[in-house]
Amino acid sequence: MSLIVHLLSNSLAIYVAARLVPEITFTGDLKILLMAGVAMGLINFFAKPILKLITFPLILLSLGLFTIVINMLLLWVVDLLITELVIQGILALFLGTIIISVVNAVASLLIRPLAK
Repeated sequence: MSLIVHLLSNSLAIYVAARLVPEITFTGDLKILLMAGVAMGLINFFAKPILKLITFPLILLSLGLFTIVINMLLLWVVDLLITELVIQGILALFLGTIIISVVNAVASLLIRPLAK
């Protein structure tokens, strides 16, 4: 159940980022949006822990801010995999990463009491 909610949260976060940031465009339908959420979930599940382990010294030196760079890199990979998602520029990538992180955090806070 938690996995499905997380993947739906990723899909919603991508949609919100595409609506709020003009340089992020999403031209697909709901099916493609769900595929983008699944792609983001899988990339975060498999690649993120490895990247965090490799870049641990940078994360430590930056007091955790380097994780934003890691999240930007992972969003960029999703952009490369899903052709209907287009992110134009590093600022759009940064803003999209921040929006996606906030939406996922809010969704997690809202879902946590329901899961008990």
